[in-house]
Amino acid sequence: MLTVAVTGATGAQGGATARALLAAGHQVRALTRHPDSPAADALRSLGAEVRRADFDDRPSLEAALTGADSLFAVTTPFGTDTAAEVRQGKALVDAAAEGRLGHIVFTSAAHADRGTGVPHYESKHLVEQHLRAAGVPWTVIAPAAFMDNYAGGWTLDGLRDGTFAWPMPADRPLTLIPASDIGAFAALALQRRDEFAGHRIDIASDERTPGQMAEILAAAIGLPVAHQEVPLAYVRARSADLAAMFEYFTTVGLDVDATALRRDYPEVGWHSFTDWAVAQDWPALLSRTHTHQ
Repeated sequence: MLTVAVTGATGAQGGATARALLAAGHQVRALTRHPDSPAADALRSLGAEVRRADFDDRPSLEAALTGADSLFAVTTPFGTDTAAEVRQGKALVDAAAEGRLGHIVFTSAAHADRGTGVPHYESKHLVEQHLRAAGVPWTVIAPAAFMDNYAGGWTLDGLRDGTFAWPMPADRPLTLIPASDIGAFAALALQRRDEFAGHRIDIASDERTPGQMAEILAAAIGLPVAHQEVPLAYVRARSADLAAMFEYFTTVGLDVDATALRRDYPEVGWHSFTDWAVAQDWPALLSRTHTHQ
């Protein structure tokens, strides 16, 4: 049985990893800046130990990592910026290396090691490089586009009006993955360190075009949904980073072999976009107040 420190434990990827590890019988130390949040309480109810930790507070990181066997590391520029993401990611890696943890699994982004020019991919790649040089057994898992993003933000706003608003052409394929599969794969890598150490693996569970996604969403919601291509200029006015990502998706694309992953790691229980869509509580989601992101 492992004791795994999980950063971002109250978020999508960290939460999914924590739940997968707990379900497999391991001890989870959930690291969060907000130990009194409802998400932290939910993890406690599943058996996790919740510790306060802040990437910019080195003593809190060291204390939270002491005695852990392994670390699941996630970073984000959203809410701060890419410079903060790199700084915090390096601080986390350094604290884990100093604490002599036996394995760090870092979740990055598919293609982040390919010079994409996408700011929040480049920042993750800088953390990856720091991790490789830290002298600790490491694994990088690099998820494709998140299915979970289709249940929030401007996408959800558009679905209320029967529109799947997405900044890509209707026929351009995109590889996808839900947070639950990221967590299951991370848990697998943590449990099989000898197999996964020293490897970087892009992961996805399905590939769909926006046109196909609109059809799948329509079937899941039970209402007509039509794809509408959002101009990149609209996205760029709100976020140059996200606009760069969607431009990369459209011009280069995320090439991840979901079929091979399903074959090689069936224990992950991969979910297709249809699986994910039909599992959402669309009446509750669509009845929420508009987000206007």
